[in-house]
Amino acid sequence: MKPMISLPRMTAVLALAVLVGGCTPSQMKEEGRFYLSDAGLLDRYQITRSGNFRLQADSRLYIAQSHFVPVGHSYARPNILAEEGLAAAVQVFPMVRRAEQPLGLEEALIRARQQGLDYVLYTRFASARSSAGAQQTPEQASEGDVGRDEVVLQLMLLEAGTERLIDFATITSRTGFLAFYKSRPEDLLREPMEDYTRQLLGSR
Repeated sequence: MKPMISLPRMTAVLALAVLVGGCTPSQMKEEGRFYLSDAGLLDRYQITRSGNFRLQADSRLYIAQSHFVPVGHSYARPNILAEEGLAAAVQVFPMVRRAEQPLGLEEALIRARQQGLDYVLYTRFASARSSAGAQQTPEQASEGDVGRDEVVLQLMLLEAGTERLIDFATITSRTGFLAFYKSRPEDLLREPMEDYTRQLLGSR
C-alpha cells in the first residue's frame, strides 16, 4: 500500500509547480490559489446562472433576503444575505439599498419601486451546514468532514417595474481543508457575492 502524501508536501509541490511556470508574483498568487482551491485545501465556490444578462453601470439595485430559514442552520443572522449583498454590490454599482429585515418578494418589489430603484436582487438560503462543533456520525468522521462548512444560495434578479425575472443564480460555497477552523457558513458569502455582482456588470 502506497503511503499517503502529507498535506505540507502536497502544498509544497503545488507551490513549486506555480514557480516553475515563470509567472509574475500576482499571477503566482492567483494560480496558487486556484490550484489549492481546486484540490479542496482553500475555500471554493461555484456560480451557476440561468443566462449572462448584464446590467448598465448606472443601474440602481434594491437587495432583500427572504424569510426562509436555512435547512440545517437555523441560527444564521436573519438578514445576513442582504447585508453581504449590499457590501458586494456597492463596489460596482453607484446606488444600492437593502432591506432592513427579511421581506417577501412582493414586498421587496413594492419597496424598490417606492424608492425609484431599477432592479431587485432577491436572495435566500437554499441550505447551509456547519459541521464545526456539531456531533458527527462515524461515517462523516471517516470521510474527513470535520469542520467543513457549506452554503447553497439562490439569487433572483428582477426588474422592479415589470417584475420580470431576468437572472436566476445558484451559488455553492465550501470551506477548504486549510480553513477548517471556520465555524459559520456565513463566512463563505462575501467573495462569491462580490464575484456575482461583478458578473452582472460584465467586469469579470
